[in-house]
Amino acid sequence: MSLTWKDSREIGEALYDQFPDTDPKTVRFTDLHRWVCELEDFEDDPNASNEKILEAILLVWLDEAE
Repeated sequence: MSLTWKDSREIGEALYDQFPDTDPKTVRFTDLHRWVCELEDFEDDPNASNEKILEAILLVWLDEAE
């Protein structure tokens, strides 16, 4: 399954699985963007993201962590 920026739920869950000991509240958007682009199943244009998309991903990750 390939992931795109529209898949915020799946991306947030994947980041939680990949970085279980990382507190999402401490993650900078620059790091978040890079980690999303480095996900094995991510196949979207890295330049197609924006702050709103990254916030949505981070909120899912926060939800998973709690």
